Amino acid sequence: MDDVDVVIIGAGSAGLAAAKTIRAAGLSFKLLEAMGRVGGRAWTSDQHFGVPFDIGCAWLHAADRNPYFPEAEAAGWTLHHHDMNVDHLYYRQRKASEVEEAEMKAADARLFELLAAHQVEEGDDDRLSALLAKGHAPRAAATFAGPMDFGADEDEISIRDFQAAADLDPNYFSKEGFGALVTHFGADVPVELSTPVRKILWDVPGVACVTDRGTIRARAVIVTASPAVLAFEEIEFSPALPDTHFGAFFDLPMGMLTKLPVEIRGTRLGLQPFDDLLIERLARHDIYFLCFPFDLDLMVGFVGGDFAWEMSAAGEAAGIDFVVDRLCNIFGADTRKHVARAMMTNWGGERFVRGAYAAARPGRSEARATLMQPVAEKIFFAGEHLAGPLIQTCGGARLSGESVARQVAALLAIG
Repeated sequence: MDDVDVVIIGAGSAGLAAAKTIRAAGLSFKLLEAMGRVGGRAWTSDQHFGVPFDIGCAWLHAADRNPYFPEAEAAGWTLHHHDMNVDHLYYRQRKASEVEEAEMKAADARLFELLAAHQVEEGDDDRLSALLAKGHAPRAAATFAGPMDFGADEDEISIRDFQAAADLDPNYFSKEGFGALVTHFGADVPVELSTPVRKILWDVPGVACVTDRGTIRARAVIVTASPAVLAFEEIEFSPALPDTHFGAFFDLPMGMLTKLPVEIRGTRLGLQPFDDLLIERLARHDIYFLCFPFDLDLMVGFVGGDFAWEMSAAGEAAGIDFVVDRLCNIFGADTRKHVARAMMTNWGGERFVRGAYAAARPGRSEARATLMQPVAEKIFFAGEHLAGPLIQTCGGARLSGESVARQVAALLAIG
C-alpha cells in the first residue's frame, strides 16, 4: 500500500467524517474498514421486511445539533418527530392505571432533577442506582434512563457519565433509514473494505499499520474502533500503549441495546403509529416497543442492558419467542396468527463492534477524557464514546471524527 499522511481505522460515522475533513485539509489518507460495508453501527437493510429497517442506530438524536438532520431534510428523507413519551405502560400483563402512568412520569422527572443537583464527591457511590427510590414507578423510569437509554443497568452506570450526556431532544425517526443516510454521507469517500488493521507500530517514524493486504505508513493514525474491540486487542499496538490509555478501553465497556422487530399483519392491536409501549417485568426483563412506525406492519421491540446480553446468548429464536409471547400476554392469544417475519439484532456477536455503545463504569468516567488525548502525537482516537455531550449517538460520532481530524491536520501542518 502507498504511504499517506493519515490512516483512518473504521468507516463508520466517525471514520467517514474524519476522512472528509482530512481530505478537505489537503492531506492524503487511507480509510481502512474491517467489515465488508461502510457505516459501522449505522446500517439500514431491507432484506428482513422488504422495507428499510435500521439494524443499528435509528433515531436522529439532538436534531438541532446533529449534522445529519439538515442532510436528511435536503435528501428528502421522511422524518417524524418522536417525543419518546410512554403512551402505554404495563406491569407484567396488567395495564397500569392512569395514576400509575402519571407516577412513572413524575418519577422520571424527579430522577433528572436529582441528577441535575447531585454532586459526586471522591469516594461517593457513583452508580446511578444510588439515586433511585424503591417502587414500581422509579423502576419504570429507570428502565428508560438505564437499559433503554444508556444500554446498561442502573447499577452499572456512572452518575458523572450520565450527567455529562446531553438531553437528546428533539429526536427524529427516519423512514428511509439512518444507516442509509450515513452511507449517503460517505458515498464519495474511498474505503478499503474487509481490511482489518492487525497491528499499529509507533516506535518508527510516524506510524505503520499492518493489515493482511500489506503495511501502510503514515504520519498519524485515527482509530475509530469501539473500546471493546480495542480491549479485546483486535488491534495490537507496538510498543504497548500507556497503561492510562489501555485501561480506559476497559473502563468504557460496551452497553447493549437489542432490537426485536416483529411483523404484525392485519391488525394494529388498538395502537397508533409511533406509540411507545413499555412492559415492566421482574429482574429487569423489561421490553419497550416502538409501535408501527410510519404505519408499517412492525412492532419494534427493544431490550437493553444485561438482559440484552442474555438474550443475545439465548439466540434469535428464543428472542423472537419472548417478544411474541409478551404481545400475546397483553393483546390475546389470537395475536400469534398475525405474526409474520421477525428477527433479532446481535451487535454483541459482531467481532468488530462487540456491543451497542460505550458506557463508563461507575467511578471511571474520566476514561473518555483520557482517550481524547493523543499518544505521542501519532495515535488519535475518535467515535461515539468520545463525543462529549452527544456520546452514544451517530451524530456525536461524526462530530468527534471531524474534531479529531482537524486536530490532526493542524498538528501535521506545524510538523
